[in-house]
Amino acid sequence: MTRRPLLAMLCAIGLAPRLSNAQGPAAGTPKIDPLRLTDAQWKQRLTPDQYAVMRQEGTERPFTSPLNDEHRPGVFHCAGCDLALFSSTTKFDSGTGWPSFYAALPGAVATKTDFKLVMPRTEYHCARCAGHQGHVFDDGPKPTGLRYCNNGVALKFVPA
Repeated sequence: MTRRPLLAMLCAIGLAPRLSNAQGPAAGTPKIDPLRLTDAQWKQRLTPDQYAVMRQEGTERPFTSPLNDEHRPGVFHCAGCDLALFSSTTKFDSGTGWPSFYAALPGAVATKTDFKLVMPRTEYHCARCAGHQGHVFDDGPKPTGLRYCNNGVALKFVPA
């Protein structure tokens, strides 16, 4: 039996191992003070689509984000709190319909295990405001082999 079916079976019966709820910051990573707002404040700050994705862990439809076609030098920031999350140098076309990156900026995201689709996935959030960004997979390009699959509505692009 391969690993994926085994994990699916373990998840189905509730025996799969849980990964750490958060990825600790790497040594030398600057401390990021959390941003905590009330639900009403988030609803004022975000569009309805952003709120659904970032505060309710939803997913936008693929191929709908204009950031898929953003190729200028710059930085992708969290749409909720403006924390810099990804450099444009790590963006690549994954063919999935969502902006994808092979590395996050140091300390910019925190991860947790998501069992919503039975199979465990690694979900990531903005380290400052805990806004849901997307999921990270291990099928990305070198040098990391990772694919941070991000909801475009959860990002804003700041050109260099």
